[in-house]
Amino acid sequence: MTANPPYLLIDIDGVLNPFPGPGGSLPPDYRPHRVDLNGTEVPVWLNPDHGSWITELHSTGLLRPIWATSWQCAAARTIGPRLGLDVYPHIDLGPIRQLTRHPNGYLWKRDAVATWAAQAPLVWIDDDFAHPDHEWARQRALNGVPTLLIQPDPYQGLKRAHIDAVRIWALAAARTNGDRDDVAARTPSLAAAAHTSRGAGSY
Repeated sequence: MTANPPYLLIDIDGVLNPFPGPGGSLPPDYRPHRVDLNGTEVPVWLNPDHGSWITELHSTGLLRPIWATSWQCAAARTIGPRLGLDVYPHIDLGPIRQLTRHPNGYLWKRDAVATWAAQAPLVWIDDDFAHPDHEWARQRALNGVPTLLIQPDPYQGLKRAHIDAVRIWALAAARTNGDRDDVAARTPSLAAAAHTSRGAGSY
């Protein structure tokens, strides 16, 4: 384990709370909840396995979980307890004013995340990356900052395969003892492990 493990950035909608499919269908193993989001009661569907999976990753000491979601500080108060998670901090994404998910061709969260993360290695799980986000991750890696993007299908949510890909990546990062060039060199096999129908992981 390194002194400062990579961050694990976690989105909620489309990742832990999947979007309904045709006719309102949802994948199995999700349970309905109603939570207070800034004074408004909203429905969410959560899979209890997600809590144990994320806790498992955190318990390895290889990653530092943090919320990267429009729920902002409400994530730790409303979603985390329902999944049995510890209280994780959140990234301040600023006022949620965007009229489109990709106002500049890339995910609206990315500028805030890039400023917050600076040169810290990270894994970022979000359902809504665009091609420029994957290029941003690739360039970070080329600059010696290990970066992995995991993009679940928003109608299926987080899968065990995504968690396994994160764990493989984190173990590789830890084995290098901070040798970031060596981590970046492992891109092809680990990116394949993170592949989903919506995209692939990037270093």
